Amino acid sequence: MHNLYDVIIIGGGPAGLTAGLYLARAKYRTLILEKEKFGGQITITHEVVNYPGVEYTSGAELTETMRRQAENFGVEFQLAEVEGLELSGDVKTVRTSRGELKAFGVLLATGASPRMVGFKGEADFRGRGVAYCATCDGEFFTGKEVFVVGGGFAAAEEAVFLTKYARHVHILIRKEDFSCAKSVADSAKNHPKITVHTNTEVEEVVGDSVLRAIRYRNNKTGETTEYRDPQGDNIGVFVFAGYAPATGLVKGIADLNEQGYVLTDGSMKTSVDGLYAAGDVCVKALRQVVTAVGDGALAATELEKYAAAMQQKTGLRPRKAEPQKPKAQPVRQADAGSSDFFDADTVAQLNGMFSRMENDLILRVQTDDRPISGELKTMMEELAKLTDRLSVEVIEDGEAAPCVKMYRKDGSFTGIGFHGVPGGHEFTSFVMSLYNAAGPGQALEPPVRETILRLKKTDLKVLVSLSCTMCPELVMAAQRIAAVNPHVTAEVFDVMHFPQLREQYNVMSVPCLVVNDGETVTFGKKNLQQLLDILQ
Repeated sequence: MHNLYDVIIIGGGPAGLTAGLYLARAKYRTLILEKEKFGGQITITHEVVNYPGVEYTSGAELTETMRRQAENFGVEFQLAEVEGLELSGDVKTVRTSRGELKAFGVLLATGASPRMVGFKGEADFRGRGVAYCATCDGEFFTGKEVFVVGGGFAAAEEAVFLTKYARHVHILIRKEDFSCAKSVADSAKNHPKITVHTNTEVEEVVGDSVLRAIRYRNNKTGETTEYRDPQGDNIGVFVFAGYAPATGLVKGIADLNEQGYVLTDGSMKTSVDGLYAAGDVCVKALRQVVTAVGDGALAATELEKYAAAMQQKTGLRPRKAEPQKPKAQPVRQADAGSSDFFDADTVAQLNGMFSRMENDLILRVQTDDRPISGELKTMMEELAKLTDRLSVEVIEDGEAAPCVKMYRKDGSFTGIGFHGVPGGHEFTSFVMSLYNAAGPGQALEPPVRETILRLKKTDLKVLVSLSCTMCPELVMAAQRIAAVNPHVTAEVFDVMHFPQLREQYNVMSVPCLVVNDGETVTFGKKNLQQLLDILQ
């Protein structure tokens, strides 16, 4: 069975990467599945200073090192969304957006996402003043008064980060003090641009097209305070009130607690044989990178024993996949494995993807006199150097510049475009859009494909920030639809270079989805099915 693994790990954050490293080093065939970008939530943390043995790094740098280590030991990686699990029997089935996979053991390491508090107006102003990611959305509030809701590690750390942009930051803590380490709390307490309000809860936020005021109450004295900017400016509210575990895949299958976290024993085993869990999806007292990697290592050592027992019981031995041979030599051998623009690891991954593309694409780059246009032109030309499947046409003084749009060999538009430079978290989604546009693309279940094809003429604009980890999922979903349905266009805009769109749709959080020039405007991450629910 070419698609049989000893262990499939769902989630490419610190827990999943660590488990993959341990399993592959022990010579077990291991696959890590990730639907967005390898690294997990920690990639949005700009400063990591409490990881033992590493004095200072960023979350993205730390997890990229983990990924390379795991890859060097033989871990296989795949960008795909897991849609279902069948865990009965000795061989488990993992259903993904790219087809079915088999494994003896499964590790759930899907992490958690920010939780809403539920105060009045929170949902109404999400994306227009209420936000959940300082790294993604902080810049929208430059020179504004900002309120942070929460008293944990994330609230303290992100409040300090927000002082780079905000005029002043208020932290609203419903208890008497922070619940995080004193050193982290003191950084916020002692910052000249931060005021800490303890025993304080948000009652309501109000505004018009954007957030204008916040009302909060001292839960000991009962005193209520309302803040409106004296100049009538808008304000920002960032919510860091814990996380909701991403355990939907195992709901009704494995035992969860009341908050939805997976229950495990001391070896990270769940209530289901062959299913283990690690990281922020688990019940635990401390949610940090160091505890996630510990979970991953422990789960991996137990899965080694489980996989060995299943090999002996079934007589099956998962085999490493043979490298795929390029079709029709789409990769230029003279340039394969080297680039002045991309590092060697990136080139190797790109070449693997290019070798599977079935059709040629033309990248039409529209430029203007801004430096960003030169960056976009250079990136596209460097991509085209790596494969005969891509060619570049440059249109100077383009009306939508800077942008790149994908056209087929016959000149027809694929419906996919990117305005800005697809770097940061959007590089992976851009590469996947090339694969989807050229074919065969990511696998789709027949009912999903039929739903996509039934859509009538639809224009999708996805407004993103390159630092946003929540944007790529929506981008890939929108452009997957456009690649299938010729009546759908899906164009991505880096809002930092298109402020007119930010103002037009009052965007203060990303991702922002604009359907048919404003017929529908929504905020927040969405997978393919959630997007289809909106469009139908």
